Order: sequence, then structure tokens, then C-alpha cells
Amino acid sequence: MSENPSRDYRETVFLPETAFPMRAGLPKAEPEMLKKWEESDLYHSVRKARQAKNAPLFVLHDGPPYANGNIHIGHALNKILKDFVVRSKFLMGYDVDYVPGWDCHGLPIEWKIEEQFRARGRKKDEVPAAEFRKACREYAAEWIGVQREEFKRLGVLGDWDERYATMDFDTEAKVTAEFHKFLMSGQLYRGSKPVMWSPVERTALADAEVEYHPHTSPTIWVKFPVKPLLPVEPSGEDGEVAARAASPTEGDDSALNAPSTASVVIWTTTPWTIPANRAVSFNPKISYSLYEVTEVASEETLGFAPWAKVGDRLIVAEKLAESVRTAGNITAWTLVQADVDCDGLTLAHPLAALDEGYGFDVPMLAGDHVTDDAGTGFVHTAPGHGADDYLVWLKHGYSLDSIPDTVDPDGAYYPHVPLFAGLKVLETEGKKAGKFGDANKVVMEKLIEAGNLLARGRVDHSYPHSWRSKAPVIFRNTPQWFISMDKPLDPKNRGFIRMDGETNLRATALKAISETAFYPDQGRNRIGSMVETRPDWLISRQRNWGTPLAMYVDKKTGEPLKDEAVNDRIIKLIASEGADAWFTRPDEDFLGNGYNPADYEKVTDILDVWFDSGSTHAFTLEGRDNTHSPADLYLEGSDQHRGWFQSSLLESCGTRGRAPYKAVLTHGFVLDEQGEKMSKSKGNVVAPQDIAKESGVEILRLWVALSDYSDDLRIGKQIIQTTVDAYRKLRNSLRYLLGALNGYTDAEAVDYQDMPSLERYILHHVHELDARVRAAYDAYDFAGVIRPVADFASQTLSSLYFDIRKDSLYCDKPSDVKRRACRTVLNILFERLTAWLSPIMAFTTEEAWSYRYPDATENLYRTLPAVPAEWHNAAEATRWGKIEEVLSVVTAALEEKRRDKVIGSALEAAPTVFIDSEPLLAAFDGIDAAEVFRTSQAVLSASVGPDDAFRLNEVKDVSVVVHIAHGNKCQRSWRILPEVGSDPRYPDLSLRDAAAVAEWDAAHGG
Repeated sequence: MSENPSRDYRETVFLPETAFPMRAGLPKAEPEMLKKWEESDLYHSVRKARQAKNAPLFVLHDGPPYANGNIHIGHALNKILKDFVVRSKFLMGYDVDYVPGWDCHGLPIEWKIEEQFRARGRKKDEVPAAEFRKACREYAAEWIGVQREEFKRLGVLGDWDERYATMDFDTEAKVTAEFHKFLMSGQLYRGSKPVMWSPVERTALADAEVEYHPHTSPTIWVKFPVKPLLPVEPSGEDGEVAARAASPTEGDDSALNAPSTASVVIWTTTPWTIPANRAVSFNPKISYSLYEVTEVASEETLGFAPWAKVGDRLIVAEKLAESVRTAGNITAWTLVQADVDCDGLTLAHPLAALDEGYGFDVPMLAGDHVTDDAGTGFVHTAPGHGADDYLVWLKHGYSLDSIPDTVDPDGAYYPHVPLFAGLKVLETEGKKAGKFGDANKVVMEKLIEAGNLLARGRVDHSYPHSWRSKAPVIFRNTPQWFISMDKPLDPKNRGFIRMDGETNLRATALKAISETAFYPDQGRNRIGSMVETRPDWLISRQRNWGTPLAMYVDKKTGEPLKDEAVNDRIIKLIASEGADAWFTRPDEDFLGNGYNPADYEKVTDILDVWFDSGSTHAFTLEGRDNTHSPADLYLEGSDQHRGWFQSSLLESCGTRGRAPYKAVLTHGFVLDEQGEKMSKSKGNVVAPQDIAKESGVEILRLWVALSDYSDDLRIGKQIIQTTVDAYRKLRNSLRYLLGALNGYTDAEAVDYQDMPSLERYILHHVHELDARVRAAYDAYDFAGVIRPVADFASQTLSSLYFDIRKDSLYCDKPSDVKRRACRTVLNILFERLTAWLSPIMAFTTEEAWSYRYPDATENLYRTLPAVPAEWHNAAEATRWGKIEEVLSVVTAALEEKRRDKVIGSALEAAPTVFIDSEPLLAAFDGIDAAEVFRTSQAVLSASVGPDDAFRLNEVKDVSVVVHIAHGNKCQRSWRILPEVGSDPRYPDLSLRDAAAVAEWDAAHGG
């Protein structure tokens, strides 16, 4: 103020005033707001309000997290994205149905309960099944309670009181009913084939339960001696096969019949499967050659005697011959015969010399799965331990009964396996669980003893592991229950599941995929390629904690019992007593009087947990009020293309002939700031609970919105701090609006046609941004909401509009049209920002709304009203684009003078702006240039500026000379003007400020 002020004018300046705190205090404020929302039953209340207005319904179906342990950052990402969907749909006027759920069955909980019993000195086998299942149920229920509170702490709205859980009695009954639909439609069958088996978990695994990790395996090259090619008379049922295998090959086969017998060389990374070998596969399109060893590396050079011997005759693929020679430490060999015809050759098992149990013939089978990319060009074929092996064995006419069972459920050889009985392929207990047992080692030793190991080594490769135990799995032939992907259905069964002209599950699912929207769209190709090539759905598991395959099998025919009355009794008892009823009640309770229990086998396997979760649509979207099926959206991580998205798709297509969803959205995984996977051992885990305590959940929500969730996301201390900074800017914008709108009423409002140019320009921005926000929410592009809104708040509003209008807002008369127009626009901006941001910054927008309207209903009740069409004003947008171009030069010129200490603030300046462009100059018609430049005075000159004028290279035709403002300093607005003192009533004020103070004095009796 002046040195001898006659008056302190501060009370006459209309500075922003609000109790809305600058510091959010989110960790303390958020729980209080959550309590308020819960007490008001906010979610249901908003739904009722929407339903009263006949709002359209939107259904988001929750993919169930597993009820085991505290939530992690991936859970937080998923649930926050879902909350964005729920709140944004409410904002757009929908009634939103969202029922959170939990997956409760399966191995992780079984393991935890086993650990608990072991700690009490009881092994699992010593615990009655009912007691064990009860403990599992109690454990899951406890973690549902914990996780529910952690999810609610994130601000996630939903029908928490009516949550679903796959272990609820009613749910188990409905899952069983879904299983019975497959039973009754003929899509279910029992087959004995190699499946991925986890010895550690003692159960079969489906593709979705397997993940691939780097693994080091032993690798061996093994010789299978060729038997003499002598004709054999056909005999028995397999005579045709035997005759084909033993018939002589065409052409000269004398080399193969020479005294020094030739051997076919195979290569494998699973030595333990050699006892299960029953054939060797070849590809007729591959060129094979016979080589005779003439020289091997010396024992002195190698440190051991090479297993290859001079005189050995080896048949390998010509393309791979050199790699085999090197592996076998063969220093020289000669080509004996090219283009060896393998068709019809019969081999001896490499262990035949050690035990007569391996004295059977080993046929050579043609197969397209054989390549010459690696190995020897031949494939050791154990039909009980490989999918290709199994298929080629059956293709050549061999029966299922001829496939040997060599490995038991614990991953050890059965007692009947010659030489290796009891040896473990994988360790299943203790610290070595998941590590190789002695099987590989002993098999290699026996091959050496038999003289048929050519070479051995190690190979690093990608190998299947259980996604739960992280232990390696094996392929093992076991009887299991499958849902057929390709079996054509009878017309009556197609009608049962309403297949629209499609004849099998695969075709129906592929059609459904083509009709589903995917976000991002590449998800369609990903799940489509998986469904197109996937095997039949393996749904049986040999565990305790789950929903049973509740059915009976006729002991004479091996066929499942299909009787709706039996099914009804099963479902009713499970609904009242839970799945335990199936395991504890006598068979008579289910079979009734029409069947003799002695004639039927009760299936005690449990369902694949993916079948459980894949059936959730059946009891969450059906049979409830105010929902519909299919769901409008499923939203989960990208790994669920092979998990929940796919199991839900197959279950629904197999029972309803369509997908259970209209759209699928996927998000990536959360990594640390360096892009590394989080792990406790690395110390890089970021817990959502810690962020909530230290910064507040709002920061976590804002981080999710700012991230591109379609790819993997990163989080860490620096990223959190950057998010905090972004939050503060948005909060300050809301705080400024609240302060600037203090005392505002609708009586102040100015009609659009009476608004100054700048206000019309800002409303044009609102019009454009509103359309972008709506489109982004509609496409679930939350970054497409928060980023442009944040940019608008910090650049267009804070740096331009608020700054330009600050003088008018603080110092103009309350009755002045420009000030009133500004406050009208500020009110619009507050209404829009608190709506646009409400799905993302739920806590802060609610806080701001309640500060302005303490007696109003919550912000969530609001819907986003349409923007008046007249706000679209391309002319003003063009005009202000030109003004901002000129402003950029003036601002840079003022900054230079400020750096040089020529001026202290822009109000000390009176720039002359030279504009040698008619369109740029015309843009300022009717505009107070000094107000735009935030200077006390300004002159616009339609000419070229002097050579020493300030210029920016990127802006043509504009230059600036900054002068010092002349006149006296207004003691109220601090503008320097010649007119200061012209009003004798207020000798230290400008005329504008004098008039404003006079109005203020009149209103306050001054």
C-alpha cells in the first residue's frame, strides 16, 4: 500500500474465501466419508433413485478374487477400474448393478489348512473329510471379511451385503446344476489321456492352471536298436498292425541288416519317460541317413569313456546329423546310406537287455508332429505322457488299453514298472518339493548299463509349472472327465442349449467371440486363437475342497446316469447342506428307490475351480431382480483370456449358446518403477494399504486413471509423488473455484448472449471437453478423461482464465456484468469439474460438493446434463487462438524484463505490442489487452516493431517493447494508471476501483 494510506481497502477486495482445506488430509478424511456413505447406504440409494426415473440398466459382473490373503496392488488396480465403471455409468444416468464376489474353492486354501493341521500334529489323511472341508470354509470366510473391508477402503461401491461366494451352499447347488446341463446334453465324457498333472498337488490341471517358466532339464540321446527285417505272419486282433510293422522295407536294406545292427537315435528332455516308451515317431518328409562311427574322442580328452563306439551305426535326420555327432563325442563317421526309409522298421526297447519287461517290439510311426528343427529328427513316443504321443499312437490303430500306466499320482513309478519301481520323478514333500527325484538319474544309469545311451546334457527351456504351487508338472495318463469342444450335438440337445445353427461348443464360442466387444480390441484375437486350438475342457480334479462332479456312473456300461429326478435330489440336498452332502450322505438319498447303489459308481472328483467361477453368471446375473444377462461388461487382467473370460465363455456357450458378456475389458499387470515384477525378496512390493495410510486412496485412484491400463503399469515412490503433485493441482483448482464462488447465487447469472468474449471462449472449451469426457467414459478410457481435464484445469483455467479474470473478480463491482459473467462461468466450471472427475476422484469431488452444498445429497446422485449447443463457438475459439499466440510473445518479453530486474511484476509494465497481421490484430477488437497481458497498460500497434523489439521465432508478425507503466499505483488493485486520484472521494484509487468501493460503502453503510 502507499506510504501514507488514508484507508485500508483490503475489506473491499473480493478475495476467494472458503473453508475447503488446501491440505487434503486424505488418510483421515477418507474413512470418515466411507462411514457416511455406508450409513446412508449410498449405492442402493442411488440405484433406487435411478430406478425411479426408469434409467437404463448397466451390469458389471465381478470376476472373483481368491479368498486367501490381503489384497495386493493388482487387486487394487482391478477394483478401482471397476469402481470407475460403476461411478461413470451412474454419472451418465444409468442404474448400475455390481455384485462383488469371491472364488473360495481350490488348492491354495487346501494347502493352508493342511499346514494348520500339520502344525497340530495331524496329517491330512488323518483328518475326516467333513472336518477338513469345514476348516477350509471357515478360512475362506475369514479372508472374505478381510478383503471386503480392504476393497471398501478403496472407495469401491457395490452390493457388498449381497456378495457372492463360490462356497455358499446355494451357489454350490447352482454350479452343480450347471454341471448337470453338460451331463444331460451329452457334452460330458470320461477319457483316459495324458493330462498335465501336478504331483505336488496330486491333481490334474487344465491349461488355464499352467504357466511357463524357465527350467533346466536333463537331455539324452538314446539308441533304439533296429530289429532284423523279417516277415511275420499276422495273428490275433492286432494282426494287420503287426504285419505292417514287421514287413521288409522296399529297396536295399542290407546295410540295416548287417551284423553291426543299426540304431535309431532319439533325443528327449524327459529321461524318466523312457520306461513308458512304446514307439518312435518319424516324418516321411524328413530325409534320414545311416552313419557308421569310425572314430570317437579319447577318454583322456573327455575325462570319461565316450558312450559311442567305433562301428556303431546310427540313423538320424540328415539336417541334424552334425549336431548329433558333436553331442555324441564322435570325431568321425562315414555315410553308409542316404534316404533311409523308416516306414515299417521295428525297434527294440533300449532297456530290453536288462529286463524282459521291455522285451516288446517298438514300432516306428509316421507323424506330422515330428520336425528336424532340433534333436535327431525322431520323437521318442510314450503315449501315456504326451499329447502328440497319445494321438499318434491311437492314429496307428493301437488301443487305449495298450497305453501303460507308469507313474502314480505322487509322481513315482508304479510297483510294476521294471527296474524303477518306487523311484520319484519329482519330489512332492519337504524342502525339495518340486525338484527332480531320482528317476532321471537312474534311467540314465540303466541306459548306460544297457549300452544305449549315446550322449547326455542339460537344456534351458520354457517348461509348464502349476500356477499355484509353482512346481513343474508332468504329462500323465489318467482317467478324467472332459467337456468336448468338437462333439456334434443331437438337434434336441442343440435346442437345450439354444445353439443357433452351430453344432459344437468350439464353433459356438468362436461365434460368440466375434459378437463381443473387446477393450482393447486385440483381446479378441488373443482369446479367439486360444479357443480355436484348445483341447477338450478337463473339468475333474482329485482334491477335496470344491464343488463335486455330483453324478453316478453305471458300473456295467461305464456311462453316466442321466436322470433329472436324481439330479434334482442332488441339487436340493447340496442347496440345504452344501457340497458336504455329496460326500457324507448315503447314495440312497440321491438315487432314490429306482436304482440299486451297488450298480453305480459315485464320482468323488471335484470340479475345476474355473468351472466354478465360469458359472458365476448363472447365479449372479440370473434369478435376481434389477439385473440382466448377459452382462454388459466383464473386466479383469489380461491373463484371464485363458482363465475366467474363457471358462465363462465356454460354460455359457455350452449351456446357453451365447457368451455371458457383451463386452470384455482387460488390464495389464503392475510392476515396480523399473519395470520389474514385484516380490518380497526384492523388497519392491508396493502395498495399497501403505499408500492409503501415507497418501490416501485418492492418490491410488488418480494413479490408476493417469496410467495406460491396457499395458503393464508401473508404480513406486517417485510415481506416487508425481501423482500427488497432479492431485494437488486439481484440488487447488477446485479450492479456487469454491473460494471465488463464495456467496454466489443464481441471481448473479448472466445469459450466454450477454457474456464477454473470454467467457464464451471458456464455455466453448467446456462444450468440447464434455464431449471428450463422455466419449472417453463410454470407451472406458479413463486416462482420456483425467488427462484432458487436468490439462484444462492447469492450462486453460489456472494459467489463462483465472489469471486474466483475477483482477475483475477481486476488484470489479459485484454488479458489474463482466464479474457476474465470470462468476456464472466459474459456477458452470465447478459443476462440470465435480461431475467429470467424480468417478475418479470420488472422495475429493464429494468433499468439494459438500462444502458448497452442505445440505444437498451426495455428488454421486448427480447425472451429467447435456451441454447447451450454443456453447459451441468456433469463432471465439479461433479468435482466442490468435490472442494466445500474441500473449505468448508478451509473456516471454515480460519474463525477460523480470529476469533482468527491470520490472518486479507484470503490473509495473506497459508493453507496446507490434502486430503486423490483420487477423491477429483484429482478434483484439473489444478486448482489454492490458487485462489479457496482466499488465497495467498496453498499446497495440498495427506495424512492424523496431529491430530491438522482443520476438519469438515460432510466432511471426508479433514483437514487443516493454515500457514502464506511468501514473500512480492504485492502492486497491495495484494497477499503475494516470487516472489514479481522479475521484476526489478516493484519491489513491483508479476510477474503476473508486466506483467499486463506493458501491461497497453504500452496501455496508460507509
